[in-house]
Amino acid sequence: MIDLHLIGIGTGNPDHLTRAAITAMNAADLILLPRKGDAKSDLLDLRRTICADVLTGSTRVVEFDLPKRDARAPYLEAVDDWHDAIAAAWATQIATHLPDGGRLALLVWGDPSLYDSTLRIADRLRADGIALRVHVEPGITSLQVLTAAHAIPLNTLGAPVLITTGRRLREGGWPTGADTVAVMLDGGGAFEALVPEGIDIWWGAYLGMPHQALLAGPLDRIGPQIVRTRAALRDRHGWIMDIYVLRRRPATKAT
Repeated sequence: MIDLHLIGIGTGNPDHLTRAAITAMNAADLILLPRKGDAKSDLLDLRRTICADVLTGSTRVVEFDLPKRDARAPYLEAVDDWHDAIAAAWATQIATHLPDGGRLALLVWGDPSLYDSTLRIADRLRADGIALRVHVEPGITSLQVLTAAHAIPLNTLGAPVLITTGRRLREGGWPTGADTVAVMLDGGGAFEALVPEGIDIWWGAYLGMPHQALLAGPLDRIGPQIVRTRAALRDRHGWIMDIYVLRRRPATKAT
């Protein structure tokens, strides 16, 4: 039996770890750290730093190469195949390092519940016959860090919030019935597909990290600056993780 602990680690700032996360990491027999290629080596370094900061016992830390998604295939098909490959990589590491069972921990950016597929990949291991108990330690999400960094509430008074992806915003436009839209996993500038007048944006990249970047204001004025800043930061660091909140301003009543 494998006890799989999925541990939300926030946005890379060790100060965002909960006490429950630290306890779970120290109770694990093995922590697996994925290598995502040189362009995202910062992400591996942050996980290494977190382990070095909080581990006090005999927990083993093992790195493995994470399979890459085929960017040429249709999106959903490519993601499905990619998840199969990741599950196979996990199974190999389990067979190698925990052949008799034990406690395995994976460090998940943000929280495993929000636009993260770790739980779905774990289901693939069960389907393949691996005896698995899954435990989740929630983490601070990038959405929480973004709203805190800008000192804004996520919702307007009594109003709903819709969380979506950049791809869906670009393809479908502004979601019906929402005054506030939080956008994740944007490959870059999906808000450019919107008519910008009357919309405010709060944007952040590398949230919680030393090179955190923030911009906010009316979308028609700030949007082009975000696009330029995002491109420059991606060139400088070789990768980028960003998120933003869009909000329609209330219509002004005629007098």
